[in-house]
Amino acid sequence: MNKYITSNLLLIIALILTAIASLMIGRTPLDVSEILYGFVGPANDPISIIVIELRLPRILLGILIGATLGISGAALQGVLRNPLADPGVIGVTASASLGAVIAIHSGLAIMWPLFIPLFAMAGALIATAILLFVSVRESSVLMLILVGIGISSLAIAGVSLVMNMAESPMSVRDMVMWMLGSLENRTSTDLLLALPFILFGWIMMINVGQGLNALSVGEDTAQSMGINISMLKLRVVIGSAISVGAAVAACGSIGFIGLVVPHMVRGLITNEPGGILIPSALMGGLLLTLADLMTRIPMPGATLQLGVVTSLIGAPAFLYIVYKTRNNMR
Repeated sequence: MNKYITSNLLLIIALILTAIASLMIGRTPLDVSEILYGFVGPANDPISIIVIELRLPRILLGILIGATLGISGAALQGVLRNPLADPGVIGVTASASLGAVIAIHSGLAIMWPLFIPLFAMAGALIATAILLFVSVRESSVLMLILVGIGISSLAIAGVSLVMNMAESPMSVRDMVMWMLGSLENRTSTDLLLALPFILFGWIMMINVGQGLNALSVGEDTAQSMGINISMLKLRVVIGSAISVGAAVAACGSIGFIGLVVPHMVRGLITNEPGGILIPSALMGGLLLTLADLMTRIPMPGATLQLGVVTSLIGAPAFLYIVYKTRNNMR
């Protein structure tokens, strides 16, 4: 327990230090005194605008989204008992992306930019409704995974269809850039819109640790311990679907965080499926904040997108995880 608490405290400290670095680094570098002035200075002062209106919402949103992907990945891997499960496996990420590109293609995003996150969350909620229906009627984990893959494939086909129908090259570019994922130019409005859905998802998942620990030794054993397996699956699926849908709506598609973070936590802190939930949230927030810092590195041409950074980090990690767990998948 001491190791668990110490590890979480270290992750919190690392997250705070990374957040401070994110406040300092950007097109206009700031030192600590300027950051402090930005919090207490006049609202119309340029430094206050940079700190409060530009960088702080971006940092807080990055922490929330990273934490959401981390805890969702840990919960899904626990309830599905599959080390390769992540939020994308239930089709929510792809469904949210479909809703967003529809908003861009239809021109509604030009009329009101908030149509993008609203449509994205609508797509996520439709996927959630389908998964909810399946969860109630089917207790099979395999069936849940297959339905998630089917939803994801259908949503990706829908995204491709919308892009194919787009008449304007600029519209296609907007869709592609959104799907690459980014925290740039996010405001407090984006943060406040996503926050209630993210918090609801966290509440659904945060107390399933005991059930995940019992489920790790088999469904029969878990049921004999008084665990309601159907309710456990329902809470994880709904919680991850709604929170991840809100995360995707806020910043676009971000891959591999939910897959890689739980494995990092298992190697450093604990192997208990229920014990990695909170550390995975902290590690996810830290990893995504660090990845966002990498996007601020000056590069010739276009700005490096957040989803590209996480994919460059996550794809090799995914291959390593597959290699490491190959014997368990036979």
